[in-house]
Order: sequence, then C-alpha cells, then structure tokens
Amino acid sequence: MVMSKNVVIVGGSSGIGQQCVSSLAAQDFKIYTVSRAPEKSQDSQIFQHFSVDVLSNQLDRMQLPEVIDALIYCPGSIRLKPFKSVSIQEFEEDFALNCLGFIRVLQESIDKLKKSKNASVVVFSTVAVSQGMAYHSSVATAKGALEGLVRSLAAEYAHSNIRFNAIAPSLVDTPLSSKILQSIERRETISNRHPLRKIGDPKDVASLVKYLVNADSSWMTR
Repeated sequence: MVMSKNVVIVGGSSGIGQQCVSSLAAQDFKIYTVSRAPEKSQDSQIFQHFSVDVLSNQLDRMQLPEVIDALIYCPGSIRLKPFKSVSIQEFEEDFALNCLGFIRVLQESIDKLKKSKNASVVVFSTVAVSQGMAYHSSVATAKGALEGLVRSLAAEYAHSNIRFNAIAPSLVDTPLSSKILQSIERRETISNRHPLRKIGDPKDVASLVKYLVNADSSWMTR
C-alpha cells in the first residue's frame, strides 16, 4: 500500500497557494495549510489548517506531521513604487514577508523534512529579480535574497535528500495582482509585454509545483 505524502502549503488560502492545494489533493497528497485566514471547515481537500501569521512567534503552535515530504511557501507582495517613494519600513515589511517568513517556517520544519526520503521545498520569486524592472526595487530586493538563500540551502541539505527550488513567474492572475489587472485595457497592455501574449494563470504555476514535489524531479535542486 502506497502511503500518502504530507505537504505543508503556506499561504494556501488564495491564489497560487489555493490552486496548489487543489492540484496536489487530486494526487492524494495529505495537505496541511498555514495562513492568517480562518479554517474553512467545508474544504475536504485539506487535512489540517493552521491559522497562524508566519511573521509572528506562534509557529511552534502548529502540530505539523512527523514527516514532511514537501513544503511550499507561497506568501508574497507586489509593491510597485518609485525607489525614492519606498520607505525603509516598506522595504523591511516586504523582506519580512517574502524571506524571513520562509526562514521561520523552514526552521520549524527542517527536522521533519529530513525524515522524508526525498523532500522538496518550493518557494516563489519573481522575474523582476533576473530581468530588472522599474518600480520593483522592494520586491526584487526581498525575492533576490530568497533566491540566494535557496541556492545556499540546496547545497547545504543535498546530503539530507532535501531539494530546494524557486519558481520565478511573471504576473499571475491572482487576488494579489487584482489592483494591477483591474481594467481590460491594463490586462491587454500587460499581456502584450509577454512573448505568449498572456497573463499567467495559477493553474500554470501549480502544474510546475506538482512536478517539483513529485519523484519525477528527484534530480532537480537549485
């Protein structure tokens, strides 16, 4: 009998995270979600939900499974402002959510990930790190640090059979990006900036996540 794998999805209540829940639950993964949102008792896809803010010191309240086979960290921010208009506090807020939040969750989970035979950790960066995009200074700083951290962790934990990968999409149609995509005209303008002339769908990203947490990608770590 094949045992179901345990997957912890941080930020699984909306957008890409919510789509990851649906995609992985369909493959019989046992899903644990962590977010600030209250538990949705009617959501049969989720084995257990923890209403926790990853920026708080309450992560030790989570009764995570003894073995974690995959950890997916989805929280992110989109703060598009001219560099001179971004305050130090705003830089710190973006860094805390995108990078330090992941560090907090990983430190709570790393010993449980070690118990898996082939654990996978997936985080989300942004194309703005590698491409260089105006008005993205704060999020590019935070996500750039996250990418560097992932590369370091991939090397450090390779001997423990824990793989680390960062996905860096362009704009995806989620509640987080709703203000940017609030009009048909803006959607068309942004779509036309991409070679495929389309904005990303959460299903596109969740498909890649599904690949990265499965055995098919067992030789892939960043």
